[in-house]
Amino acid sequence: MTRPVIGWEQETPVPDHVFNDYLNSRNGRLFYEELDLAQLFLGGAGQGPGQPLSSPLEIVYLPRIRHQIQRMQAIFDQAIRTTAYEGAFYYAYASKANAAEEVIRTTLAAGAHHEMSSTVDVEIGRIMRARGLLPPGRLVICNGFKTAGSDYANNILRFKGEHANLIPVVEDLAELPPLIDSGLPFDVGLRQKSYGPHQDEAEMDSYNSRFGMDLATIWKTADYVAAAPNLNLRLYHAMVGSQIASPADFVAWLKPPMEIYARLRQRHPTLHIFNFGGGVPVAMTLDFHFDYDAFASLLLTTLQEVCGRYRVPVPDVMGEFGRYTTAEHGAHLFKIIAAKENNSALPWYIIDGSIMSSFPDSWALSEHFIVLPLNHLDQPFQQVQLGGITCDSDDVYPPKPSASPLYLPVETENLYIGFFGIGAYQEMLGGVKGSKHCVLPEASELIIDRDAAGPYHFEVLQGQTFSDVMRNLGYLAL
Repeated sequence: MTRPVIGWEQETPVPDHVFNDYLNSRNGRLFYEELDLAQLFLGGAGQGPGQPLSSPLEIVYLPRIRHQIQRMQAIFDQAIRTTAYEGAFYYAYASKANAAEEVIRTTLAAGAHHEMSSTVDVEIGRIMRARGLLPPGRLVICNGFKTAGSDYANNILRFKGEHANLIPVVEDLAELPPLIDSGLPFDVGLRQKSYGPHQDEAEMDSYNSRFGMDLATIWKTADYVAAAPNLNLRLYHAMVGSQIASPADFVAWLKPPMEIYARLRQRHPTLHIFNFGGGVPVAMTLDFHFDYDAFASLLLTTLQEVCGRYRVPVPDVMGEFGRYTTAEHGAHLFKIIAAKENNSALPWYIIDGSIMSSFPDSWALSEHFIVLPLNHLDQPFQQVQLGGITCDSDDVYPPKPSASPLYLPVETENLYIGFFGIGAYQEMLGGVKGSKHCVLPEASELIIDRDAAGPYHFEVLQGQTFSDVMRNLGYLAL
């Protein structure tokens, strides 16, 4: 059984080395593309915000978001040409992965359509529209539960008056009456209960999921939409999984939903977007491989085959890219503040922060992330265990069930390390500006941007003070 590769796995120093397409080592230092990460703390001429920063530090590298969007758009553009596919491709950013302002403005400026799932998301969309970042032609997909009378349902109705290209995706038949009663002209979507590797419609219907509708309800809802004078069925939504590692499996799991789409299209000719939801994986470890070109081509050719059999036009294709868009743009940097043997099989390296609070998926799901030193890469390495400074026995890395070894430099004087691939979900799950486990203050954030190969631009967002944490917990200053 293979295990994830989370870092350097040798005791020898790291030569000048390319770890992946954005992390590389040169002269004992780790670089994010062209940025010397150690210099953020140790100073030096040429890079950085002008003064050394304090650890721990979260970095937000916005050019990576644009890179991901542009790469996937180019992959589907090429696949459309190669397969002679007659539909279009829509890249939508799934905002639940990371709803930070700098992320949303970057995805929209890069041309992504926008997917949302809560009433606060609607307010974010309203702000982005007022700032000119959400143009009238951009699609906004409203997923999530929109029960009648809820703030989310009401806010969608209000936002429709400001942004015409709003598509509520119906999760339940009971979500239709507010849309019908509004009298507003809505394009709508229907979400199929399709999560998992189902081989046919019966398996999909029997799956225990709180999302989407079974097949009978899908047909009923589609007919209600067709009968409503102000509604237009435009989108069919299928979501089959997350981080699906095989292109062949991914498309095979989507095959039953494709069949349903084609049959719905026969009855409802206004339907023309097949939304495969999320699931496109991204590198969170160094052994990652996924053939995105093969996935795009196989997805389109399979849609051509299915729609050909049912004699319906191929649909426009939409993906909702959350983790793929944002995972690689985020990193969390720490200083090693202690190294202790403690009569353990492996020495303990202690960081000046918390692993479980900063990356809750590592603790809750035993998720792996890339961990590399920022400096001392030209020194010998040893296998170690990482511990956070909380008093919790689970504040460790690698995750307790993991078989992946972690190697870091033997030299720990002024040693800084980074966790990479943590830009999706981790901050949102851990909470922003909230009080953390063992009342640790939230780290400062460094937002990094760059125009093509020009100079870097830095913005520092100050982290929490002890007073901030105390106020969050209801303690008044003396």
